[in-house]
Amino acid sequence: MRVPRIKEYPLSQIDSVDVEISVVLGRSVLPMSQLLKMGRGAVIPLDASEHDEVWILANNHPVARGEIEIREDRIAITVTRPADVYDFMAGAA
Repeated sequence: MRVPRIKEYPLSQIDSVDVEISVVLGRSVLPMSQLLKMGRGAVIPLDASEHDEVWILANNHPVARGEIEIREDRIAITVTRPADVYDFMAGAA
């Protein structure tokens, strides 16, 4: 059986692709009735604590774990390790 060849692209084409990075701080499961009642000032409890690692997503796909840092009034994320996709899908904190 022949294995299909993967098309190779020049690195310059890959370098110009934009990737949206987002960070998941935690998750919560709420009844729809509670969600519909939410308004300004509502607090959503998360399954994470202050020092838990966050999920770093690239185009909504988990790529790494990280830690939150505050740098000059800005929030930043330091990458700590690669993501385990199975943990992400299982809802690991």
